[in-house]
Amino acid sequence: MHMRHWRNRYLLFLDLILVPLAIYAGLLLRLEQFTVAPFSTGFFSFSALATVLTTLLIYQGRLYRQHWGYASLGELLRLGRAVTLALVLATLLQLLAASLQPLFALPRSLPFIALPLVLGAILSSRLLLRLFLRRARPTASLAHEHKVLIMGAGAAGALMVRELQGNPQLGKTIVGLLDDNPQLHGMAIHGVWVLGDRSAIPRLVETHHVQQVIIAMPRASGKAIRSIMSICADAGVETLTMPGLYELLDGKTQVSQIRHVEITDLLRRDPVETDLESVRQLITGEVVLVTGGGGSIGSELCRQIVRCHPAELIILGHGENSVFEIQQELQRLVSQQANGPKIRAVIADIRDGQRIHSLMWRYRPSLVFHAAAHKHVPLMELNPIEAVSNNILGTRNLLDAAMNMGVERFVMISSDKAVNPTSVMGATKRIAEMLVHQAAAMSKRPFVAVRFGNVLGSRGSVILTFKRQIAEGGPITITDPEMQRYFMTIPEAVQLVLQAAVLGKQGEVFLLDMGDPVKIVDLARDMLRLSGLEEGRDIDIVYTGLRPGEKLFEELFTKNERYCATSHKKVFIAERASSSEQEHLFDLITQLEQGVQLDNEPALLHTISELVPEYQPPQPLLAPHQPKIVPILASKRSG
Repeated sequence: MHMRHWRNRYLLFLDLILVPLAIYAGLLLRLEQFTVAPFSTGFFSFSALATVLTTLLIYQGRLYRQHWGYASLGELLRLGRAVTLALVLATLLQLLAASLQPLFALPRSLPFIALPLVLGAILSSRLLLRLFLRRARPTASLAHEHKVLIMGAGAAGALMVRELQGNPQLGKTIVGLLDDNPQLHGMAIHGVWVLGDRSAIPRLVETHHVQQVIIAMPRASGKAIRSIMSICADAGVETLTMPGLYELLDGKTQVSQIRHVEITDLLRRDPVETDLESVRQLITGEVVLVTGGGGSIGSELCRQIVRCHPAELIILGHGENSVFEIQQELQRLVSQQANGPKIRAVIADIRDGQRIHSLMWRYRPSLVFHAAAHKHVPLMELNPIEAVSNNILGTRNLLDAAMNMGVERFVMISSDKAVNPTSVMGATKRIAEMLVHQAAAMSKRPFVAVRFGNVLGSRGSVILTFKRQIAEGGPITITDPEMQRYFMTIPEAVQLVLQAAVLGKQGEVFLLDMGDPVKIVDLARDMLRLSGLEEGRDIDIVYTGLRPGEKLFEELFTKNERYCATSHKKVFIAERASSSEQEHLFDLITQLEQGVQLDNEPALLHTISELVPEYQPPQPLLAPHQPKIVPILASKRSG
């Protein structure tokens, strides 16, 4: 039989002995003598009742199956309730028996004396077993044991202490806790003392030969993490951390999981406070369509939308592999829910207007989140035809179908590069915003656009590029030492997109609070430090010059827009001062469509500059040579 079952059998035998012994001790205390002869019948009957009821209720509560090496206060409280109830029932039965037969009489004060003694005996046996089992666990060899400090003495820090104490095989000995709150200094949490604030790290590292500092602060800002990292680096100690708040939201990670500090931790911002109830009311029971559903933003939109229980989620994308992956992930999630939403994967190109109209007619979504777009700035400079056909004409197709099929709410994912654009990609996004604004004016529905900056970890992200360059041994390439960008995490961006969808009235362009801009070169140096490398010694940073369409700084508003707050502190409106830019929109969109059909890039870029005067196309291009198309089969037949 398994050792645990033997231990639990021993506990049953022990209880059969401890309960009558505790009652006997109580009766001796009450009588103040070593003989119980006057009450022997009552003693034996009460002891038998209490022992049987105690073991029966403990068994009924499945507490004989509890592994006491991992027991917590909750199990002890359940055990205490079972013992107390058993003594109360035994007392009532004993009083009933004594009323029928005086031989069963006992001193009335005995149950009050016996209860704490029985409780003490039963609980003490479990506590002693817990201590024995914890000491008997295999420990890591001293050669692999690490002395650690835990930065953060809040709930997360306390949980980390319990995790490390309960798993000695991890090979981590806790030297102490640290916290910047001076009121916690000198206190003990699970037997571990709070030894000071972050400034105490160098002294404690030297005094106790600490090898690791675990940052147990899931809600800490990136500035705080960066400061602690810097202190630890100067002290020559490794830094680990717990997952941040956004990692915990998706349910894939737990607070107790430890990992190395990542670049997202250093850029961590204050948590977003989302009105989840209003988002649920918007989505629950509705048919929702997400374009670009296989992409970084689109897939996260799908994840968060599914949690709001729509009736049906349609994942529309052009890349079959990415759409398949997110569909399979969501199917696994939905299979664990009762009455989960239908998940449909649709492969389609938003540039195919007829196909998009057909899909809208078939599925009749009430909400559309439009995340499909070409976003790579230098690549779109080389392929403006594709940028226009996808970002502008594809958006027009979706808006036409949405208006014709009665879509109630349309949200387009835009970009901060749409502000005073210097690139084709930014200009096409700006024109797409105009189309959304015009569609809202025509339909009188909440069709809106949401602008935000770069997202960490998205495809084509500078973070992934730097990781690849570091893995290859360098160099890290940066276009300019002064280049700055705004960064957000993908879950944060999507949370705010959903919030903006709730706030939308008619044609607004929302802007998300992206915090402070970050220098790209600082990002690269942080990633080098996190990799244990040093600039110049291990890997060089090389400046290559601005690429076509790039800007040193991203802007938030155009000269014709003004800043306007909303009811959410992290969502703003880029309110237009004038709508004159919309006057000839449809005529110019028709010209763009003709330029795409004729593969005429110069005409295309000229039309873009008419729509977005801030955009200045490169030097005039020669009209592309149009090869003469000869119908081969016809020419053969004619021959």
